[in-house]
Amino acid sequence: MNLSFWKVLETGGVAMWVIVALSILAIAVACERLAAMWRFMDRARTLADTVNRCLSRGALAEGRTACERSKSPLADVFLVGFERKGRSSDELLTQAVDRARQRVNIDLKARLWILGTIGATAPFVGLFGTVVGIMTAMGGFKGQKSVEFDMVSGPISEALIATAAGIFVAVEAVILFNFFNQRAGRIATELKLLTDEFLEQLTDAPAPSETSGRGNNKSAKARGEGDGDREAA
Repeated sequence: MNLSFWKVLETGGVAMWVIVALSILAIAVACERLAAMWRFMDRARTLADTVNRCLSRGALAEGRTACERSKSPLADVFLVGFERKGRSSDELLTQAVDRARQRVNIDLKARLWILGTIGATAPFVGLFGTVVGIMTAMGGFKGQKSVEFDMVSGPISEALIATAAGIFVAVEAVILFNFFNQRAGRIATELKLLTDEFLEQLTDAPAPSETSGRGNNKSAKARGEGDGDREAA
């Protein structure tokens, strides 16, 4: 059976056009998610290493600057911690950072529901197209006293293409959904580990006000000692 693409669409009717649209939509969502997750963890790990090194030596301002310059979504999570440092208790700071991390996790799974919906509905759309195609084909035999098998088998075979196409698109969508859902779950776990390490370093680091206060006390003490030496002289 030699059928052109347009002939197949015509046989399946509206259902085939819907299946083609669902296939294009699934591929578009997959490309968008692939771009969003591309080198996601590489950028996140690089930022986490830089920020943790800064925190280990008490350079909070330098760590915050690194986050502001980074393109990693993890930077938004860390910036919440830097903004809360010294202004909230450690418990509230941890809760705020955790909320920001959860927002990143939600963004990772954005639009995956589209793939799941396509995987669940595409076979039924194909089946609908097959039923419509068979009904249309059978309607063409009205008025004929005898119908041979060859006359029936062709239209039925053409109509079944819609079901096959629907199943193919559904399998495609389910595979893509499982891949990106698993990938998003793994990234979420790694983000949790990086965020926990960041919080440990941040809560142990002195607040910016404390650091500046220590510096001012040392300067004042040095000036006081200098004044005392001059008086003694």
